[in-house]
Amino acid sequence: MVRVSTKIGDIFSVKLDENRKKYFQLIAFDLTQLNSDVIGVFNKVYSPNDNSDLLEVVSGEIDFYAHCVTKFGLKMNLWEKVGNISEVGDISKVLFRDTNDYGNKVGGERINISHNWHVWHINDENFTSVGRLDGENRLSYIGLVINPLGVIELLKGNKYPPNYPDYQ
Repeated sequence: MVRVSTKIGDIFSVKLDENRKKYFQLIAFDLTQLNSDVIGVFNKVYSPNDNSDLLEVVSGEIDFYAHCVTKFGLKMNLWEKVGNISEVGDISKVLFRDTNDYGNKVGGERINISHNWHVWHINDENFTSVGRLDGENRLSYIGLVINPLGVIELLKGNKYPPNYPDYQ
């Protein structure tokens, strides 16, 4: 069995369907979220046969950030590592959110809109309780560790997880 290794700066290509692929980059390991990988997903969609210049790819606009385990996606053949570029941008500004209103108790109703949010930056030891998401906190990204199939759903533009509360 070949051991899979990943490092900050690794760039991955994901074939979404017969006509589209997208790229993401491993930008950090977040010790405050299970030491999970943090990826930056690029907005631009490419043709599956396009051998894109990776410098051009990483200079593109970010669609979203997410926590995941990139090694699992490699092992599942959901994406492939295509290179490494050490420039990952300013990760100090990446803001995540989470709520304890996710999921529901047995017999309880699902909470669709949460007013009980907390936010944090990568490797921030202090999760800040903010209640309602207002101002710049509305620009935060879901901070759950997303499984590889969920990452694919997000890359396709779908909501994942589908039962995660909204803020408005």
